[in-house]
Amino acid sequence: MSPSASDLSAAYRVCARIARREAKNFYFAFLALPKPKRDSICAVYAFMRHADDLSDDETRTREQRRADLDAWLASWRHAAAGQPTFDPVFVALSDARRRFNIPLELLDHLVHGTAMDLGAPAAGAYDTYATFDHLRRYCYYVASVVGLVCIRIFGYSDPCAETLAEETGLAFQLTNILRDVREDATRGRIYLPLDELEQHGVHIEELAALRSGDQLTSGQRALLASIARRAEHYYQSGRKLLSLIAPDARPALWVLVTIYHDLLLRIEQRNFDVFSARVTVPVSVRVGILLRGLLQVLRNRVLGRA
Repeated sequence: MSPSASDLSAAYRVCARIARREAKNFYFAFLALPKPKRDSICAVYAFMRHADDLSDDETRTREQRRADLDAWLASWRHAAAGQPTFDPVFVALSDARRRFNIPLELLDHLVHGTAMDLGAPAAGAYDTYATFDHLRRYCYYVASVVGLVCIRIFGYSDPCAETLAEETGLAFQLTNILRDVREDATRGRIYLPLDELEQHGVHIEELAALRSGDQLTSGQRALLASIARRAEHYYQSGRKLLSLIAPDARPALWVLVTIYHDLLLRIEQRNFDVFSARVTVPVSVRVGILLRGLLQVLRNRVLGRA
């Protein structure tokens, strides 16, 4: 039985609250979308957020977290198949999936991406990626798939948009990896390719040991700079993607790309010191970018483009 209009509205409101509370950068972009698309993006985000929370719950063992994730995914698949559910995220996402023809496989891939951090390294070892190609596969599941889901909601017709969306997600994830090097290392995760660490003469233990006030070596800075250059290359895909999605979604994508690129620039301006303090884009800057995006929305409406 389909949910009533009031139940569906309530479910979307729950997802919007989750996005507003948790999606520090994404939510600003969401506000530049028309309401039906904004509601659906919030539903996707809430779904991803819960999967991440289950995967990252360090009060439980990795085996327990994987079991929790599998059980939750099974519940979602039942809901997606039309079985009754009281989970507001499932209610909203099921509606969004039908409305925008989001393949169920892509949503499964989102959950698979969160589970990729649930491997079991030996005691004292780290989760690592041997080469950038290996890292890129991880980034596909945790970030590029998000881009592929989002463009279904944004609207597009040119299949080139799919490759550009994948690469835009890669730009965002590489930026996150740079920002979170210290935090990830303390949790036993090294997302910088091992062959590139070796190339720059950097050892894993160095990254885990770096603390506020420590001076980075030339090799450490060069390593992080190489990741930044890759991210910068993929941000070009985000700019190309803008013209391929529906006009009413372009301001939102512009806001998102601009905020994330600003974060990368701030990391570079700190000469890659991501160890003294977490690098963020100030709220005032994000609001300014959002306002420019909303001006684009108004201009599109005046010109009859949205």
